[in-house]
Amino acid sequence: MAPKTMRAVILKSDFKVAVEDRPVPTIQKPTDAILKVTSTALCGSDLHFYRGHLKCPPDFICGHEFVGEIVEKGDSVKSFNIGDKVVVPFFTACGECYYCVRGQASRCAKGELFGNSVPANTVDGGQAEYVRCPLAETTFVKAPSGIPEEMLVLMADIFPTGYFAAARFLKGLSDRDRKEFTVAIIGAGPVGVCAATCALTMVDNVYVIDSIKERLDEAEKLGAKVIHNNDNPIQKIKDASGGRGADVVVECVGHADAFQLAFDMIRPWGQISSIGVHTEQLPMNGLLCYGKNVTMAFGRCPVRSIFEDALKLLVQEQKKVAFLCGKTMSLEDAPKAYEDFEARKCHKIVFKMGEAAKKAGGEIKAAA
Repeated sequence: MAPKTMRAVILKSDFKVAVEDRPVPTIQKPTDAILKVTSTALCGSDLHFYRGHLKCPPDFICGHEFVGEIVEKGDSVKSFNIGDKVVVPFFTACGECYYCVRGQASRCAKGELFGNSVPANTVDGGQAEYVRCPLAETTFVKAPSGIPEEMLVLMADIFPTGYFAAARFLKGLSDRDRKEFTVAIIGAGPVGVCAATCALTMVDNVYVIDSIKERLDEAEKLGAKVIHNNDNPIQKIKDASGGRGADVVVECVGHADAFQLAFDMIRPWGQISSIGVHTEQLPMNGLLCYGKNVTMAFGRCPVRSIFEDALKLLVQEQKKVAFLCGKTMSLEDAPKAYEDFEARKCHKIVFKMGEAAKKAGGEIKAAA
């Protein structure tokens, strides 16, 4: 029997969150399930409302990366049982609408986004002890064995997002292009690390660009070649590609300057894959777009549509990205966690609940 109240991370104002008591959610529709959250995480997307770049009304429950155990379910949830451990993609999916059947679950006609108060189709987030999950039957994925739970939070968002960013232009390349393509990834944060990890399984030459040395050091450990923002990355990419520019640029920052850098270094007939959350006007010159024959793709990752493919790659490459989940904290320490994460003092933070919170702070290791 679930308690009546729970602890949850609440946005109070710009640069301020608090951990407060909230009612434990209840079933509202037959398609709902209630999860007892066991691990949840801080994501770079959370910083958009934390910093005030997205103007959100305060007092919503934050968080969209979480795994947990089913404690209650509606009558329409047939494929899962009470007690099942599941991973939850950050945007729910019905599995049958125009978009879902085309592998575009990020725009599911019935979908809802966890842990954000805008746009309208949102639901309370998972940085809490319990969470209500709509469309559970077609959104949930049973937690696989062979990978630590703390790393499974990556599957709620950032690892599939990194996979999506890389795969939409790199998956299935010919042997010629796999060897000859020059790929540039702008941003070596957690999503950029996941994108680089995935890209390196698809193409030989991957460059990662960032302004933070520690992030570049981690990207280099993955096998990528690294370029500092101040080290003339456009010329470096041209030098590496026989003067033509990058064949594919993956933009993981979500800032106008990063997009402009992507456009400036892409070759004619090149492809830009942007998965950064842009909150400002993008620079765009129509004549230059025409002249370069450049293809640009933007937007939210359809996590549920590509989940199985991304999970297979995470299981394969988990040792490379285990460091992302190396810092765990109690949910009660969320205000400090947000401060540290915003200040880039850590790659990512996983929150633990209850008794597990007492052991938080240990190192997360990949499966053998």
